[in-house]
Amino acid sequence: MFEKALEGNRYYWVWLAFLGALMSIAAICYIRQFNYGLGLTGMSRDVSWGLYISQFTFLVGVAAGGVMLVLPYYIHDYKAFGKITILGEFLAISALLMCLTFIVADLGQPLRMLNVIFHAQPKSMLFYDMIVLNGYLGLNILCGWVILTAERRETHPPKWIYFFVYLSIPFAVSIHTVTAMLYCGLPGRHFWLSAIVAPRFLASAFAAGPALIVVIALILRRITAFDAGKEAINKMVTIIIYAALINVFFVGLEFFVGFYSDIPGHKHTLQYLFFGLEHGGHVYNNLVPFMWGFVVLFVIGIALLSIPYTRKQSDFWLGMGAAAIFISFWLDKGVGFVLGGFVPTPLEEVVEYYPNVNEVFITIGIWAMGAFILTVLYKIAIKVEEEIEA
Repeated sequence: MFEKALEGNRYYWVWLAFLGALMSIAAICYIRQFNYGLGLTGMSRDVSWGLYISQFTFLVGVAAGGVMLVLPYYIHDYKAFGKITILGEFLAISALLMCLTFIVADLGQPLRMLNVIFHAQPKSMLFYDMIVLNGYLGLNILCGWVILTAERRETHPPKWIYFFVYLSIPFAVSIHTVTAMLYCGLPGRHFWLSAIVAPRFLASAFAAGPALIVVIALILRRITAFDAGKEAINKMVTIIIYAALINVFFVGLEFFVGFYSDIPGHKHTLQYLFFGLEHGGHVYNNLVPFMWGFVVLFVIGIALLSIPYTRKQSDFWLGMGAAAIFISFWLDKGVGFVLGGFVPTPLEEVVEYYPNVNEVFITIGIWAMGAFILTVLYKIAIKVEEEIEA
């Protein structure tokens, strides 16, 4: 079926060429980082996780969000998700490949990733993170390809594949749970030392992942003959609204714990993120615009998804609402949660992180790589659907 990816109009090839150019620029920047070391980045002794790990954390949620399509279709036999489920599985593949690439970029020397295998430490959460990430990636590749091949042949998928489909559901939950444990298992970072990090991660995942799928489904409806169906999209919007509200409820709990209980380690990080933190006569506030952007976009997104007209009558405003939710949670988890957790340091110092141009271009290139892979996979899936309908 790979030959179907070679069929496309001029806009398709221009889009792939654009993404390829961004990937080439990122490759050059990565070679610079590889030769010089991570000292080339904006990271330091006090901020050891920067843009790479923050993007990894967010994209794990995007990958896990695909389970909100698999679960209703395969467990509850919700037929409306029949055409859109493959979009979730292929999105998970591209998101996981981006996750793994961000980890490699953050390691500095890529061969260090083999240490997790050759010097495995079962007490380390990184060991389990490696297992669940690669396991979920393999399951999505296997399930997505076997089921799509069966659809192309207009036959039922083989019965053995359903075991792996059902297995992918706990894997989807585990990839973000284990990622959350990487943070809440660090006693020296008070902001991350919370029992609701994993539920908060899952809630944002179940909103951000489906939100991106809704945006993609609406775009595909406009530029191709692929139509996910109004019933499927409306049901996904309902899922997004509930998951998004639960996530913001968890954020509110963080404020309650920090300010009502007056716990300095928890309160100071929230002050830094949303209002700025005064220390040594200087106010540190480089993440404040991002976090208020999260709040504003969340309110706009929920409003657009909840108002009957914008939700059911206008694809444009529906897409804008889903995009606003996706970007708002990227600001929350892909920027604020990881970078804010380093302020203040365990020594009560404030060290702000600013990614340099090299880091930014590598990050953009990895996102472009994910978009490139996703475009090719969706091209194959859409061509198969067109064959079936013909």
